[in-house]
Amino acid sequence: MSQPLIAFRQQGIALLLANYLKSQQIDCVVTPSEAKDEFFVQLSREEDALKARELTEQFLRDPNNPKYQQAAWQFGDKVKLAPSGGVNTKHIFKNALAAPLTSLIFIICALVYGLSLVGLFSPIAEHLLMQPLSVLADNHQWWRLLGPAFIHFSVLHIVFNLLWWSMLGAKIERTFGSSLLFLVFAVSAVTSNIAQAFFTDPVQGNFLLFGGLSGVVYAVLGFVWWLGWLKPNWGLSLPNSIVGFMLVWLVLGYADILWVNMANAAHTAGLITGCLMAGALALIANKRKG
Repeated sequence: MSQPLIAFRQQGIALLLANYLKSQQIDCVVTPSEAKDEFFVQLSREEDALKARELTEQFLRDPNNPKYQQAAWQFGDKVKLAPSGGVNTKHIFKNALAAPLTSLIFIICALVYGLSLVGLFSPIAEHLLMQPLSVLADNHQWWRLLGPAFIHFSVLHIVFNLLWWSMLGAKIERTFGSSLLFLVFAVSAVTSNIAQAFFTDPVQGNFLLFGGLSGVVYAVLGFVWWLGWLKPNWGLSLPNSIVGFMLVWLVLGYADILWVNMANAAHTAGLITGCLMAGALALIANKRKG
């Protein structure tokens, strides 16, 4: 016999909670009231009531926690907290403040791409593109080790990278703070750009024509993935479907069957860097406990 747990005025929020409860092995359904002005989360088993109430209280305290959206992806119902009437700018601004570094990198990449579209690509590239390490040793323009991360060459390129960065970067920043995210960003950008430099021939002016945030994206992917495996109690994890998709995308880049040129060395170096940094963080935590 089903047992009512809680009612919401927005169907999306009810589904969000229901999907999370399902991920915790609590069977439930969402049913609308007769007037369809409320949506009830109902439990299928009475013995789940105590645990379900505890999880519901956690949900009500922090409904924007990424773990609830992750459960929605995993169980097939993609729901949002935004009102159906339009974009909730207050909610977007609140999320941006909760992850300021993630938002800053997003804005810089979008701004650089926007300036490139209005004819300023050449001066931007001249100051940000990577150069061979031998050239950097002479001119000491070491900011170029980071610079390519902010340059994108197409709409698909920047949209793909910024979507993943927004999701994964914010996960890390909300859990560990801006300082750790900056460390992951800086280390992975440098290592992925250096790795790609060895596989790219210089063009005019000794510039290496590659760019994008994808090396960093693979780093934050590896970081969240491995921490979810090594320290599941820390609350960071990714569905296997997402990890599998990104790994297949990485392999397809090496197969050279895609319609775009992939910075395979940067992607691989970024992924390895993120995994190693997650492993190092887990190891440090274990030593402190000991």
